[in-house]
Amino acid sequence: MINIDNISKLARLGLSDKEKNKLKKEIPAILDFVNKLNEIKTDKIEPTAQVTGLENVVREDKAQKRTKQEAKKLLDLAPETKDGYVKVKAVL
Repeated sequence: MINIDNISKLARLGLSDKEKNKLKKEIPAILDFVNKLNEIKTDKIEPTAQVTGLENVVREDKAQKRTKQEAKKLLDLAPETKDGYVKVKAVL
């Protein structure tokens, strides 16, 4: 039997009783489907990461030279600065 409380705790999901009851019915069907997928023979099929052939187009990340006046104009637009840098709240 599937323990929805344990699964939701491991996944850090807060589920209502209604959601838990729904999942108790759906999870066995999902697992059955995954088991069917495991029966497919894929040993002669090469793995693919994507099938469209598209590639990312990126440019080299280079800083642009700015004059002191240009830098000051940009820093003046920031809500708060300190020692020539934009001051932001710590993100931890």
